[in-house]
Amino acid sequence: MRRLPVYLVLDTSGSMSGEPIEAVKNGVQVLISTLRQDPYALETAYLSLITFDTDARQLVPLTDLSSFQMPELKAAGGTSLGAALQTVADSINREVAKSTIDVKGDWKPLVFLMTDGIPTDQWQSGLNAFQNSKIGITVACAAGNGADVNLLKQITNTVVSLDTADAATIKAFFKWVSASVSTGSQKVESGDKEVAGLNELPPPPPEVNIVV
Repeated sequence: MRRLPVYLVLDTSGSMSGEPIEAVKNGVQVLISTLRQDPYALETAYLSLITFDTDARQLVPLTDLSSFQMPELKAAGGTSLGAALQTVADSINREVAKSTIDVKGDWKPLVFLMTDGIPTDQWQSGLNAFQNSKIGITVACAAGNGADVNLLKQITNTVVSLDTADAATIKAFFKWVSASVSTGSQKVESGDKEVAGLNELPPPPPEVNIVV
């Protein structure tokens, strides 16, 4: 069975402490419970959770939705975006099955990256590895005014912004992510087609602004 890998890459730096990190925890839980009610997603979507602060780590390797267990998230430290990009690239290389002459591998991953600040490491160091990974679509989300959308544009063409990093706005973002994963699952299940651009995802809610 070909899996649809989904990588959530979340900023857990000190500036996310308080309401933002609580909203992220709730958002991921809403995303999981929503996708578990979607037969297409249950069949194909596999989820991984990567966080970054002073360092980056894969807290949950690629896991089917029914087995996914929410890890403890704490907000502290810096914003190691470069380490996060490298960790995503390493995880994709290790976990996503490549196609061979005889066997079709997994679908190209969907990556959803969320940050509320400016990188505190040499972020370009992980960019090459990340861009060399075979990814279907990367959505980068600037949560609040502290994140640099122009920097995120260097990682991916698909950038969205949230005016605030409060509970309601972050929840709206994760609801849209779950709808996007559902759409991706339906596309690969029904027509053997992968999501290739923002225009193939559901329209975002009013809280989520598309950066052009």
